[in-house]
Amino acid sequence: MDLKELNDKHGHNQIKICVSGAAETSACGLGALDLAKELGREIARQGAVLVTGATTGFPFWTAMGAKEAGGISIGISPAASEREHVEVYKLPLDYMDLIIYTGFGYPGRDLLLTRSADAVICGCGRIGTIHEFTVAFEDAKPLGIFEGPWDMGAELEEILAKGHRPNSKIVKGKDPKKLLEEIIVMVKKDKVEYKVTKTSA
Repeated sequence: MDLKELNDKHGHNQIKICVSGAAETSACGLGALDLAKELGREIARQGAVLVTGATTGFPFWTAMGAKEAGGISIGISPAASEREHVEVYKLPLDYMDLIIYTGFGYPGRDLLLTRSADAVICGCGRIGTIHEFTVAFEDAKPLGIFEGPWDMGAELEEILAKGHRPNSKIVKGKDPKKLLEEIIVMVKKDKVEYKVTKTSA
């Protein structure tokens, strides 16, 4: 096996996209389920790994879409164990290939969630989504604002306008395919160039 084959097989080259959104979706508007699932499908189609907060609602719908399209879905849980995840936090186990149990609650989980990904896309959300957005902003992550029949996009743009901190790594849009393409271009600019070295047996 040559070095290119080794790198393709073992290289740290899959892009990880975090989707941030509301666990409780009453304010998301009509069609939010289909939009979230399509976002998940598009993440899978473009060869990226989906990372969510292992929660219900918008992130869960995105995970459903990613798995329907044959993608990989990772959850970062606020709970310390599977039992706590299910019984205390009342969170799902399905549509995730792997759940990492942090034991850090929601605020601590948010930090690990955004730092585990190469970029963060915010859909329909509430205060937790704003928290994840600002953490990712401070970490200079590429950010996507997924627009839909919800208020979060306008709220995040207002925060940006009043924050007086220019940021060239933010894109917005209603088309999941185009949004992902723009995010992935930004991620690739920041990716560490790493090659697997061939060692003798």
